[in-house]
Amino acid sequence: MNAVLTPLPRRPIRELPDELISQIAAGEVVERPASVVRELLDNALDAGATQITLRLLSGGVRLIAVEDDGVGILREELTMAFKRHATSKISNLLDLESVSTMGFRGEALAAINSIADCAILSRASGESNAYLLDGRSGELKPVARATGTTVEVKELFFSTPARRKFLKTDATELAHCVEAVRRHALARPDVGFAIWAEGKLVEQWRRCESRGYALAALEQRLADVLGSEFVERSVWVDYQSSAGRPDGMPQIRVWGRAGIPDAARARADQQFCYVNGRFVRDKVLSHAARSAFEDVLHGQRQPVYALHIEIDPSRVDVNVHPTKIEVRFRDSREVHQAVRHAIEDALAAPRSGQATSLAAELTTPQPDSSERPAAPLYSAQPTINFGTAGGHRVSDLGLLWNRSTESVESPTGIATGPATAGSTSNPAAADLPAGDWPLGRALAQLQGVYILAENAQGLIVVDMHAAHERVVYERLKAQLDSNTALPRLASQPLLIAATFAATPTEVATAEAHTETLQTLGLEITAFSPKTLAVRAVPTTLAQGDATELARSVLAELAQVDASTVLQRAQNELLATMACHGAVRANRRLSLEEMNALLRQMEATERSDQCNHGRPTWRQISLRDLDTLFLRGR
Repeated sequence: MNAVLTPLPRRPIRELPDELISQIAAGEVVERPASVVRELLDNALDAGATQITLRLLSGGVRLIAVEDDGVGILREELTMAFKRHATSKISNLLDLESVSTMGFRGEALAAINSIADCAILSRASGESNAYLLDGRSGELKPVARATGTTVEVKELFFSTPARRKFLKTDATELAHCVEAVRRHALARPDVGFAIWAEGKLVEQWRRCESRGYALAALEQRLADVLGSEFVERSVWVDYQSSAGRPDGMPQIRVWGRAGIPDAARARADQQFCYVNGRFVRDKVLSHAARSAFEDVLHGQRQPVYALHIEIDPSRVDVNVHPTKIEVRFRDSREVHQAVRHAIEDALAAPRSGQATSLAAELTTPQPDSSERPAAPLYSAQPTINFGTAGGHRVSDLGLLWNRSTESVESPTGIATGPATAGSTSNPAAADLPAGDWPLGRALAQLQGVYILAENAQGLIVVDMHAAHERVVYERLKAQLDSNTALPRLASQPLLIAATFAATPTEVATAEAHTETLQTLGLEITAFSPKTLAVRAVPTTLAQGDATELARSVLAELAQVDASTVLQRAQNELLATMACHGAVRANRRLSLEEMNALLRQMEATERSDQCNHGRPTWRQISLRDLDTLFLRGR
């Protein structure tokens, strides 16, 4: 029996009232009190403030007040502050296409005023009086105030009580508000910030003396906001790309600090990216940062970083979302490569030259220096002369022969002889006097796994297999990069093609990147309009799951450029080769071989982590040893 469908009544098209329009906009702009804080901070910074104070009650639900010492608002312009699409930031389409201010949409104050009780108190620079504008009545009256602006937002969501039910506890909302200020504070070390909650000072970050984005000012602000440990366990990033500029001027600049792999965290809660001073969440930037760390990060650990990307405003679209936290780049591949190379270059240099104890700081008084013998100063690097002992020689496979210095491999595969440092990217460490070697002089081998060495700071413990694995891996990458033509990975046809149901994106990606897939040793063809067939896989992965391999590669190709996927696949295969070519655990090494490995580590990029992201060495300081044995107590 067919059901009788009742026709829907005709709904006439009508113009929405201004209040409803503002509340709809508020639903996009204002998610919680922290959203209001972010918008008001943007306005304060655009006004040229050097000191911003935030006052909160009940996590921002009862009161949000932002005070600044900026240029203020003229009396005749103050009456337009709560009107929709009224702004001082842009005036035409050209301004919109190259936004250089934090705010520009002209809808935040109107949206906030529609769901809260708002007021603006402002005195413009050069004016004798300040004025108070009531957001409800529109009344304007003179009051006393120094130059600057105060915006008060009371009883958030009072006109939309259903929205209030979605808020969390006051403590949780307060934490989100503090986080919003932290993000702004990291971008502007030249501005002081203070946060008061329930009449108590919660956080305060004083203005750094250096104006603008001076490196010293940023480092001080990073230490103040994220802690001194963040600065101590991170490296400077400063990279400029001038590709495509005929005058050679920088097209993109990436700078800031990136945490060393040991500083990685379980959560991605210390990842800050700024584009022209604006905090953003962008998949291109986060993927670029993650790919730069993947060669040195262990497991699912999350890297930490605070990066600033400077780019021509016309090359980035910030008008993507009302919250202005998302952006779109004109050339996302160019930005991806710049961020990735910036972090990779910063992390490449071995950190053994700045060897410090990774143990927690202790408050134990230092023992008298007369009780401790002085650190030995060695006179020269040992001359190593190996016999013809048997065993597997990695050099026989052509993996570690350094033709530039004609160094040879020992039976363990560790280069020795005149060029002890092997194939070096930074040979300075090998040229130092023996007493200044960052990783010191080998003392012994422990359980056939670890090398114990003595340097000026104390004791060095080295995982010999992990360390040699990284040395071999970096040499293999250097050899492959030196080839003018990119070789194809060996491929093995499957006796029976592996077919799988594919999404339209996977089918389109497979068809668009046929040559790249073949370079990776993969042959993927269309079996039907909705099915793909894997007909060949890389020889070294022939025993794996062909379908899962194909899906993962296609997903990567769809997300980023082909060269990144190709490089990653090659690096994984080289890492496998390096693991098999490195000296194995329980292999007895002579002191000469141990010292040779230490010199190689000092001169090899990324030698602080093995190919799987685990540390290759640890420093145990004399202070740590003194504490273990209660010396000085």
